Amino acid sequence: MKTVNEFAKIAIRALEDKKAEEIHVIDISEISTLADYFIIASGTNKNQIQAIADHVEETLGKAGLSLKQAEGYDAANWILMDYRDIIVHIFDRENRLFYDLDRIWRDGKLLDKDNL
Repeated sequence: MKTVNEFAKIAIRALEDKKAEEIHVIDISEISTLADYFIIASGTNKNQIQAIADHVEETLGKAGLSLKQAEGYDAANWILMDYRDIIVHIFDRENRLFYDLDRIWRDGKLLDKDNL
């Protein structure tokens, strides 16, 4: 069985495969019971954002982690993908700036995605 860290790395690679931008990983395990990690990324347009979400779901599914719930796919300005211990947020630029999850969850620990 893979660990949460291993699944987070797989999710990050899937985001990078589809050219997601500004990928941030926030460890929220010590400040919230929602999840262990928020992974936040941006796409440039609706089609790319949906393609990123599709690829993350497919890649994590093949690795053995199934999607619990997703929100926002049709509008594709903020897609939230709930994998229980990992929550993936894929934003367009405007909504990422507006909702600013990086600031809201600043009490979490920002991790280096390359050294997770």
